[in-house]
Amino acid sequence: MKTKAFFVIAALAMVFSMVSCEKDNIEPEPVPNPEDSTQVVPGGPETVSGNVSGVWEAGSTVYVDGHIVVPEGESLTIEQGVTVVFSDAGVGVNHAAIEFSVDGNLYCLGTEDEPVRLTVAEELRTAANTFQGLWGGIVAGATCGEMLIDHTIIEYTGGQVIEGSPAAENGYYTAGDDAYPHITTNNVDGRYVITNSILRNGWSDAIYMMGGNAIIADNIFSAIGYDGAEAVNVKSGCTVDVTRNIMFSANTNGLKLSSSDQSEVRHQAQICAYNNTIIGSGWRRDGEKGGGIYVEENADAGVFNNLLVNCKFRATTPAWDEPGSEDCYDGEHSMIDYNYYASGTVESSIVFSGEYEDDGEILLYSGVKFPYEGYAFNHEWYDTEKVDVHSVIARTAEEAASLDPRFVNFDLNMDPASYTFNDSWDFHLAAGSPALDASKTYTAGDRQPYFGTSGLEVNGQTYTSPAVAAWFGAFGE
Repeated sequence: MKTKAFFVIAALAMVFSMVSCEKDNIEPEPVPNPEDSTQVVPGGPETVSGNVSGVWEAGSTVYVDGHIVVPEGESLTIEQGVTVVFSDAGVGVNHAAIEFSVDGNLYCLGTEDEPVRLTVAEELRTAANTFQGLWGGIVAGATCGEMLIDHTIIEYTGGQVIEGSPAAENGYYTAGDDAYPHITTNNVDGRYVITNSILRNGWSDAIYMMGGNAIIADNIFSAIGYDGAEAVNVKSGCTVDVTRNIMFSANTNGLKLSSSDQSEVRHQAQICAYNNTIIGSGWRRDGEKGGGIYVEENADAGVFNNLLVNCKFRATTPAWDEPGSEDCYDGEHSMIDYNYYASGTVESSIVFSGEYEDDGEILLYSGVKFPYEGYAFNHEWYDTEKVDVHSVIARTAEEAASLDPRFVNFDLNMDPASYTFNDSWDFHLAAGSPALDASKTYTAGDRQPYFGTSGLEVNGQTYTSPAVAAWFGAFGE
């Protein structure tokens, strides 16, 4: 994560609205463990702070006015329809953003009709507060054994980590340097399933994994990152399947995959990212970073069958020409290929002025105005020898027109820099879409989901990663 600075953002003209797309659930549906039901918050409203555990009952409203912690060895189950409202006033004289620390286990058990919602007061849920970072987010600590986030809305996170913030005191983040993601993980042995959920409106990353085994599937990420950040950011000590997600308007990348801080304790990052739809990524980030997929620092990544639309760049792998260096991705084992890059021809409303100079060399990326130009020019971080060799790429305006993926409802020529999600969009592919061409996808090779067969056991149930689909993007027809 990069250093963040406090800001005030002007009020916007439109109200920010979200959508819950139709998608298949990961089966089976989990059930709460009654042995963990030691504390019950009734129909409410109830105000809590400090240690929490047990069950927050279906349909209740819980107000949080201080840091809350699920203690090590204990569990908290949040049932369907619960709304958890975090105060934006913060804690103490420094008004430290309220943190939801999980040192034990957390189960958010929403449903499609009655999701769990982790939010702020209703009057604060405005477009002007999209990137204000009104509370801290979920921090799953080094002793968090498992976490299930199912049919849950998490929004308006990204408060600054300062002196006195639990995450700083516990050594997870640095006071004054970092801001809270929606979800953080730290336990290399932890088991995490994040599915059917919406993570939106955050200053920082949506999911920042510093350890653990995870299935991240069937989610919507939207308006992620003010001046940096990604939808899914993975570091060493992680084995992760990322699939069937919609990633809309990540400030920098939909996927940032790295094995930084790898050690004997924190193993090489292993990621399988397939059948995701990444839209409008990178345009709100100045400079050479940003554009959808970014793989570095010895990460072992399988990235395929993804559909990238109106992104600033295609997959970038810095230091790709320095094999064996600590900055280079694991080119020997990684497979970043068989992706689909589509584009409209509208100019982004954000084009950083001038050309970018690096050691006297003029680079092109700051002058890019059309997404397909970003896909075409010779970015110094494009590994043309190994990455996207078989991918479908719109390199010209004519190719962009012929490679329109033909979403059921989405205007390919909308402003690529917009972060306002429209609830009428439908990212299924219309019949005859070129993105349905199975012959151009990757299905039967060695790179397969890590948890597609054995699965992950969480809350007494085994979850398996969805099978690789023979189309590009999150949804077929």
